Amino acid sequence: MVKRIPLASLKVGMFISDQNNDWIPHNKDRRRGFIRNEETIERIRRLGTLFVYIDTDRGLDSNDGEPVEEVEARNEAMLQKAAEAAPHELRKVALEDEMSRARDVHTQAQGLVDNLMKGIKLGRAVDLTPVKDLATELQQSVFNNPNALSALGRIRDKDNYLLEHSVNLSVLISIFGKGLELEKTILHELIIGALLHDIGKILTPDDLLHKPGKLTPAEFEIVKLHVSHSRDILKKSEGIGEVTLLTAAQHHERMDGTGYPEGLGSGEISLYGRMAAVADVYDAITADRIYHKAMTPTQGMKKLLEWSGHHLDGKLVAQFIRCLGIYPVGSTVLLDSGRLAVVIENNPEDQRLPVVRVFYHARLRQKIMVQTLDLSRPNAQDRIKQSVDPADYNADIRPFLDW
Repeated sequence: MVKRIPLASLKVGMFISDQNNDWIPHNKDRRRGFIRNEETIERIRRLGTLFVYIDTDRGLDSNDGEPVEEVEARNEAMLQKAAEAAPHELRKVALEDEMSRARDVHTQAQGLVDNLMKGIKLGRAVDLTPVKDLATELQQSVFNNPNALSALGRIRDKDNYLLEHSVNLSVLISIFGKGLELEKTILHELIIGALLHDIGKILTPDDLLHKPGKLTPAEFEIVKLHVSHSRDILKKSEGIGEVTLLTAAQHHERMDGTGYPEGLGSGEISLYGRMAAVADVYDAITADRIYHKAMTPTQGMKKLLEWSGHHLDGKLVAQFIRCLGIYPVGSTVLLDSGRLAVVIENNPEDQRLPVVRVFYHARLRQKIMVQTLDLSRPNAQDRIKQSVDPADYNADIRPFLDW
């Protein structure tokens, strides 16, 4: 049996099936394994982990905790509750009309962040003018139709994670801030902060950023310095705004004070830092990396809910899910009929019934005729069973996100 237990109940002789701390960047420690000494428990505790999952069939049991099925049922119930409110979305432009503009913005954003990082490595100052211009373009695309950039964010390349993550975070923040009805000038600064939040990683040794094995405690401390580097670089940039600085400086802070670099508590973290933390964790855990297999978007949202309150702001997590939809555009889902489909448009009236594009039969293990289905239509015979990873079916979703 797999159970979730408080870290305080973890003992030598237990078998960890999941450390339950995927929110920690660059944590390349083993996620599973037999607890052989107290030092291992202390190392997990230092990471800020509050709960872990143990397999009682492979190690000692605990009187504390609850079966994984109960945890998953509670997370599912919270997810469905978050879905009850309609997404904060007003589409001014049809998706197929916005897609071309979104592609251009997405490509420009990756190129801009790449050039800025290369310039910093050569000792150049950050020129905010092109960043501000790009943030305006990105913000406008999201206001036109957020589904376009959201869909592009699901097409990932784990070898290009750093650039993609910066761009994706800016898209997520833009959708999030729009849903919270932030002032446009504030949201503009927030987007700039998201684009530049990891710019300090260019000063982190490449051998640590791309190390496939476990980081030593000393190496992990060096990697964590990227937040301070980002903050210091941006402080020296002419025309930088306070919201931008807070976004970059606080995206790794946690509500319970276990974050970094300052170890701020819930009352000390700005709204923008708390928003960035939610979006940053979501994008990180739903992306394939050298040391981490991606969760599906829906799995990622359930984890956000599980970590709410102690690590992440619970109210903001629920609002983030409502803004993005429980089946975000670009995610792959399995239908009751056994067919695989890509979500191509959210449903403002009911997040559980989006527009999807079917392309594969999971049970028959074969491609089928591509067909677009609006699951909200009265004559729709299918429903979403669960979110899935297309890689598990050797499926390439890119052709089905082409408008």
